[in-house]
Amino acid sequence: MDKKNFAFGRMNYILLAIGMAVIILGFILMSGSGSNETAFAPDIFSARRIKLAPAVCFAGFIFMMYGIMHKPKVEN
Repeated sequence: MDKKNFAFGRMNYILLAIGMAVIILGFILMSGSGSNETAFAPDIFSARRIKLAPAVCFAGFIFMMYGIMHKPKVEN
């Protein structure tokens, strides 16, 4: 099969996988226990959950856009 017909090259898929892993890491950083009706958990306002995790997710989405726009090298 001719490789010229594929929209993405191998490097694109590697970059997309790295971007997805970074996004998943951001969501993992965002997770944790929450407050309920009987107890307030001040951990929901930690810097990790409201500053670091969204920044990591945003970086992952930017990296995924780069992975999509990266032009694969044409091999003859």
